[in-house]
Amino acid sequence: MLPKSKSAPRPPDGFDSAQRCLPAYSRSAGPGRSAGVIAAVAGWSARHRALAIGGWLALVVVAVLSSSLVRGDSARSVDPGEAGRAQQMVDAQGSGGSIRENVLIQSRGGGDRRFPDDPELRDATRDLVAELRRTPGAVRDVGSPLAAHGERWVTRDGRSGLVTFEVAGSEEQFETHYETVAKAVERVGESHPRVRLAQAGDHSLSEAVNDGIKGDLKRAETTSLPLTVLILLVVFGSLVAAGIPLLLSATTVAAAFGLLQVVSRWVPFNSVASAIVLLIGMAVGIDYSLFYLRRVREERAAGHEVREALRITALTSGHAIVASGLTVMLCMIGLLFTGVDVFKGLTAGTVLVVGLAVLSSVTVLPALLAALGDRVDRARIPWLGRRRIAAQESRLWGRVARAVVRRPVPAGATAALVLLLMALPALGIRLQDAAVTASLPPGVSTAVDAATRMQSVFPGSATAARVVIDRADGTSADTPEVRAAIDGLHAQVAAGHGALREPITAVPVGDAMVVRVPLAGAVTDPVANRALESLRDRALPTTLGTVEGIDYAVAGRTAMPHDFAEQVNRRTPAVFAFILGLAFLLLAVTFRSWTIPLVSILLNLLSIGAAYGVLALVFQDGHLESLLGFISYGGVVSWLPLFMFIILFGLSMDYHIFILSRIRERWLAGTQPREAVVGGIAASAGVVSSAALIMTGVFTVFMTLSAIEYKMLGLGMALAILIDATVVRGVLLPAALSLLGERAWSRGTGVIGRASSSGKASGVDGS
Repeated sequence: MLPKSKSAPRPPDGFDSAQRCLPAYSRSAGPGRSAGVIAAVAGWSARHRALAIGGWLALVVVAVLSSSLVRGDSARSVDPGEAGRAQQMVDAQGSGGSIRENVLIQSRGGGDRRFPDDPELRDATRDLVAELRRTPGAVRDVGSPLAAHGERWVTRDGRSGLVTFEVAGSEEQFETHYETVAKAVERVGESHPRVRLAQAGDHSLSEAVNDGIKGDLKRAETTSLPLTVLILLVVFGSLVAAGIPLLLSATTVAAAFGLLQVVSRWVPFNSVASAIVLLIGMAVGIDYSLFYLRRVREERAAGHEVREALRITALTSGHAIVASGLTVMLCMIGLLFTGVDVFKGLTAGTVLVVGLAVLSSVTVLPALLAALGDRVDRARIPWLGRRRIAAQESRLWGRVARAVVRRPVPAGATAALVLLLMALPALGIRLQDAAVTASLPPGVSTAVDAATRMQSVFPGSATAARVVIDRADGTSADTPEVRAAIDGLHAQVAAGHGALREPITAVPVGDAMVVRVPLAGAVTDPVANRALESLRDRALPTTLGTVEGIDYAVAGRTAMPHDFAEQVNRRTPAVFAFILGLAFLLLAVTFRSWTIPLVSILLNLLSIGAAYGVLALVFQDGHLESLLGFISYGGVVSWLPLFMFIILFGLSMDYHIFILSRIRERWLAGTQPREAVVGGIAASAGVVSSAALIMTGVFTVFMTLSAIEYKMLGLGMALAILIDATVVRGVLLPAALSLLGERAWSRGTGVIGRASSSGKASGVDGS
């Protein structure tokens, strides 16, 4: 590129002039090495269209079929902390673990009907126990108000009773046995219409969660896909042009999931990670195609032939796509610093799908566009196609940017103050996972409704802590000494000031023992966490801790999220430091400036902080409950802030890289810094707004789903992307750059800036 100096001739500002200057600059100084490699790859694809397109399709087919080549079971994730150790102790028994179900028995009518005197309650309990014991080999260890120590299965007021049992049998028999048990409970309920029988437990609640996830994801897919298609049609005004991003995104996601089937043999990968990878894959695939297609249209509108338009696009948008994709992938690697197994699959999936999206954008996309030529704009939509196909600057965002650069201090200060005020509630954010009874709203699942009712009279019974006991020498843990220590836990209930509850049950699982201890509180709230600490730090050391030769660990629906949040919170500073440092280095290398990375990072932190604040205000404090259809449980899901930080930091860098590259392109072409800011924002506004609209629309769909975790994810991500694409892009960024002026790109930025201004480094030339 030509050296940048005050005496360099400056072309008149505007879209066409800036575009026509680019080829001359590229010829005079040539692209940087990375941009040159990308342009060479894109040029080869454009010349060998059939080979490039056929090669991509072959890659997709091989990736999809690759899962059949690798045999064996998928890797299982292990929970962090003590809960994970307990899980491994049970898994080592190879017997399927302990699955316990509970049936709440209450009178449907009014009056003072109590155990054990009321004949209807007593008869219903007796019939249920008899039905369960008549199922051959399906249940074991039945506990009820009619058994020994039956008072442990009855509330103090006598109005509610509980029947608990283990679902027995091998893993192959489990589903059949569970169905047999469920039908037995249903038959007894039908024969006693004046008595309520409500079942909830390990399997029924897990099924409720799984069914809720599957239903939510299905609704999200069926809603978001038509919305995405509609936005693409509006953006491009042509069926052919709108179909290209969808085609590339679909093949990219298909190839990524095919490869993930292979990777999952060694890296744990679950259904939630699948949904997120699908969402990110479609988002970045469509974004990259949008940026590439839009730039080709602009170059064609500036009078360049197809081949020259593709060459310029490869030097500019192609380079920016690679830089953006690399940023997203490296940011996702930050999740590995948490040391949590479930994040490993999410990291692997995201890196795969983003990497494939970048590959398709710089190889098969140029080949498709070269093959189609002007036919890419075929099948225009009436009244919309002609206006959309003629790529133009955004007048609205151009006027906004021009107003901001005229008065950058008041505009920037006002926008920053608004975002800081929005972020204030985040200072009091409480990270707390939603219990299964708080995750799904009432009426969605009978098991969840039963657990909610059970929680009010038998706290913790449906979600009890599981104490796994094993012997170091590999012999059975079911010994008289261990049984005596377990009996001592009943005394701890009386001495625990309400932290530990009844009924406590114990069953052998292989050579281990699994003891269930109901805990006070709402499963994941501070009361439940204190009860867990009481169990771990006081009750168990004074009972099981006195037995020699055994090892024990506590798992369960309270312990797992507690240990998970503890580890994530402990590792979060390292994750933040890695991502912020990495983003700084990548942006510094990309733009040959120290100032640009600092500004970009600060602006991203503002938008993410504002999203955090709104999450706390809405979900923690309970605002907009009726509008969004949730009931606040007083916290925000513990993994969400870290996850949002990583994903948003990576995705928002897409916008910043493309916008900043447009601005830098004009500055290198000789435009005054403030005019370069206005022109760059106006030129990039259309495609960035479209990409942000697609992602905002998709995440907004998540706010309509049933699980409160998805509502949080949807609101937080949609709001952060919206803020980033409007307030940050339209106000804060132009305000900051206009105040910095030349210093943003050259003076005051050290060696990197001087290299850029002398034309010896390329950076990103534009998008």
